[in-house]
Amino acid sequence: MNTTAPLPQHAPNHAPLQVALIGYGGAGRIFHAPLIAGVPGLHLACIVTRQADAVQRDWPAVRCEATASAVLADPTIDLVVIATPNASHFELAQAALKAGKHVVVDKPCTVTLSETEALLDLARQQGRVLTVFQNRRFDSDFLALQQVIQSGQLGRVVQVDSHFDRYRPTVPQRWREQNLPGSGLWLDLGPHLLDQALVLFGQPDALLLDQANVRDDAQVNDWFHAVLRYDTRHGGLRVILHASTLVAEPGPRWAVHGTLGSLTKFGLDVQEDALKAGQCPQLDALHDWGHDPQPGQLLRMKSIAGVAAAVAVRMAAPQPAGNYLAYYAQLRDHLWGLVPQPGVTPTQVHAVMQLLTLGEQSVASGRFVAVPPAKVWF
Repeated sequence: MNTTAPLPQHAPNHAPLQVALIGYGGAGRIFHAPLIAGVPGLHLACIVTRQADAVQRDWPAVRCEATASAVLADPTIDLVVIATPNASHFELAQAALKAGKHVVVDKPCTVTLSETEALLDLARQQGRVLTVFQNRRFDSDFLALQQVIQSGQLGRVVQVDSHFDRYRPTVPQRWREQNLPGSGLWLDLGPHLLDQALVLFGQPDALLLDQANVRDDAQVNDWFHAVLRYDTRHGGLRVILHASTLVAEPGPRWAVHGTLGSLTKFGLDVQEDALKAGQCPQLDALHDWGHDPQPGQLLRMKSIAGVAAAVAVRMAAPQPAGNYLAYYAQLRDHLWGLVPQPGVTPTQVHAVMQLLTLGEQSVASGRFVAVPPAKVWF
């Protein structure tokens, strides 16, 4: 699957889609509101939050409601985006689907696999879209890695190390850090890293997960190490997913090794920091948006005539611009009927939630757990 960012579609015959954002904490304020507003054809019509002053300051032209019921009863709202604490996702998404709205849920979809399956069934019955926000399909480094793997420059890939490490020694006072349903780093960063692995290689055969609470006073897991095993496909490939809150000097974000060479990439995608700094990108005027100043390094082993051993050749990896707006552009195009599927399909929503659940089973058993074939939804 290629997640290269699409060009804007200019479809004057399609009315703008009216979007309501539920939740104006970190996810809603930093990611969803500016990205929705930056995509032509989407109109940020309402934000549901009790932080009316913050909405007035940031989006003075956007209507603010204190409760979700007002927007669910509004027939003009086409799409509801849920950016609230994880434990509330199921109830809000269920209500929005029953109200006839299309729904985006910030990851993870819900806190249990059964809840996600219930929502997918309801979306099918209602003839509405239920999808999950997977913006990190559009990280610059991930787009570059896709290009390199698809080009065959690494040969057959045998090992992928995907690290998302940060140094955050103080446990903040927020719901994600409390011993509550849906909390912890596995349900925070795990959905992103699992989704990227699925996009690259599909469903693994088995999964092993280890978790730990590494910071002083940590109530929930803030470190995890997962191994995805691909035995029947990809020639025994191993994909290692790792995240920690106590890494003062991070190693590579990506280290990918194949039969013909390796790719290493340091540093995280720059878009999150740009959004936190208050930048509001526009899809039809991106300019320097998403450009990574630190390209990955590609090392290729080449056989040269007259030389007994292969020679290492180093070069810069491709450096495509990241573009989180593309997630919403893909969804817009699907809702307009221009493409057959949203960028993140129901089958992919289910696959990620299934792996998150199997990971928890692996922690409990201390061993690899088998991954059943992906369930095709619709």
